[in-house]
Amino acid sequence: MTHTTPDPATTGTATASAPATTGTATASAPATTTTTAPAAATNTAAAPAKTPKTAPKTAPTPAPTPEAERLRRWRLVLGGGGADGTGCELRGRDAAMDGALASLYGREKDSGGTAPGGRRSAGLGASAPGVARWLGDIRTYFPSSVVQVMQRDAIDRLGLSALLLEPEMLEAVEADVHLVGTLLSLNKVMPETTKETARTVVRKVVEQLEKKLAQRTRATLTGALDRSARISRPRHRDIDWDRTIRANLKNYLPEYRTVVPERLIGYGRAAQSVKKEVVLCIDQSGSMAASVVYASVFGAVLASMRALDTRLVVFDTSVVDLTDQLDDPVDVLFGTQLGGGTDINRALAYCQSRITRPTETIVVLISDLYEGGIRDEMLKRVAAMKASGVQFVTLLALSDEGAPAYDRDHAAALAALGAPAFACTPDLFPDVMAAAIEKRPLPIPDMAEQR
Repeated sequence: MTHTTPDPATTGTATASAPATTGTATASAPATTTTTAPAAATNTAAAPAKTPKTAPKTAPTPAPTPEAERLRRWRLVLGGGGADGTGCELRGRDAAMDGALASLYGREKDSGGTAPGGRRSAGLGASAPGVARWLGDIRTYFPSSVVQVMQRDAIDRLGLSALLLEPEMLEAVEADVHLVGTLLSLNKVMPETTKETARTVVRKVVEQLEKKLAQRTRATLTGALDRSARISRPRHRDIDWDRTIRANLKNYLPEYRTVVPERLIGYGRAAQSVKKEVVLCIDQSGSMAASVVYASVFGAVLASMRALDTRLVVFDTSVVDLTDQLDDPVDVLFGTQLGGGTDINRALAYCQSRITRPTETIVVLISDLYEGGIRDEMLKRVAAMKASGVQFVTLLALSDEGAPAYDRDHAAALAALGAPAFACTPDLFPDVMAAAIEKRPLPIPDMAEQR
C-alpha cells in the first residue's frame, strides 16, 4: 500500500516537522480533522479560554471525623511539639490561632528545645507594633471573654504594663474591670498624653457596669426604703400582712379559724427627704482593684437616689473622702491610688466621726481585712458603732472573681461581734443593701464556698 504524506497547508494534523502547527497540543487532535492553516491557529489561541469549562470540579472537603476533631482540639490545647502525641497538623485559621496562643503560652523553640527547666517564656518580643498586631489577632480569633483573660495573662506573664502607657496600645485592648484596675495602678506614672485615652477606656467600662447594675439597684433599694417606714393606717395595697398577723395573734378566733386584726401595720412610702445614710469604706490596696471599680460604680448609683445620703471613703495607710466626686465614678476611680499598706482602724475612725444618725446609718467596709493598724482598736470601733445602732456590713470582696484571700482571724472576730464578713458578687449587692436598710438578716452566701 502506498502512503501519501498530507499537505501541511490543508490539514490540522501536524507532524513534529510541520511548521504551521508548531506549539499546539496535537496529541489529542483527531487524525481525520481537516481544516485550513488559519483555522488551526484560531483553535490554538482559543484553547486556554475553554480549559475552565472542561476542567474537573474540585470535590468538597469532607467534614472532619469525630476522632479528627478531637485530635485537633487536643493539638490546640497541648501546643504542638513531638511530645503532644496527637500527630495533628494545623492549617489556615487553626494555625493562626495556635500562633497567637503560642506567643503567650508557648515554649521557646529557637534551638529546637524548650526553655531551661521547661519554663514557659514570652513570645511577643519587646516591639510595640508586634504586640498591637497580637492584640488584633486574638480579638479576631477568640470571643471577648477569652480575649480579656489572655490580655490579663499577657500583662502578668510578659510584663506588658509599661505598654499600656502608650495610647496606641490602649486603643487596641479589650476593656474590662481588670484592665481598669491595671490602669488605676499605673495612674501616677502615666504620661499626660496617655491619660485622656485611659479615661476613655475607664469610662467605657464604667458605663457598661452602670447600664448593667443601676436599674436593678435603684428598683431594689427604692422598694426597701418604702418598706422600711412602718405606718399604722396603711392602704390595702400597703399592708404588711406578716407583721400584721404576728401583731394580732392574740385575736385568733378558733371557731372561725381566723385572726381578727385590730391593728394594721403597713409599709410607708419613701419621703423626698433623706431617710438613710450609707458610708462605703473601701480598701484600695492592690489586691482590691476589682472591688474598688465596682464599689465606685455602686457609690455613684446610690448617690443618685434622693432618699440616700451616700459617702465614699477610700483608704490605705491614709484616708481620702471622695464623696464630692460621686457624680462621676470615673473621677472617683482616678482619685484612688491602688497599692500601699492598710490601716482599717484609721479609716473606720474617720467614718465614725461622720455619723450623725446611727440608727439610720449603714457602714459597708470592703476589705480583705489584712490590717496594718491597731487590730484591737479596729474591733472596738466596730463594736461601738453596732452598739449605737449602726448597720455594719463587711464585704471581703465586691467582684465576680470567686473566693478571695482574706484574714480569717479578723473575719472570725467581726462575726463574733455580729458583723459577719463575706464575699459579695455585684449581682448580690443590691439585695445585701436592701436587707441592711430594712434591718433584716443579710443574704450571706454559703461561706464554705468562699474558703
